[in-house]
Amino acid sequence: MDNFFALFEAFPAWLTAITTVITAATAITALTPSTADDKIIASVLRVLNVLAGNVGKNKNADEE
Repeated sequence: MDNFFALFEAFPAWLTAITTVITAATAITALTPSTADDKIIASVLRVLNVLAGNVGKNKNADEE
């Protein structure tokens, strides 16, 4: 039962961490051109776009 309460006590910290990752990924993908010719940067941008929620119809303007 203590583990159950510990989960709820740690929830605000997890929520803050997840929100921070999503916000950082959104900022990086907005500032970085997605037409980069470097394969490593393109791979990182692909992961960051997924983390930022830029999937489906919600894509960057230059990804059409």
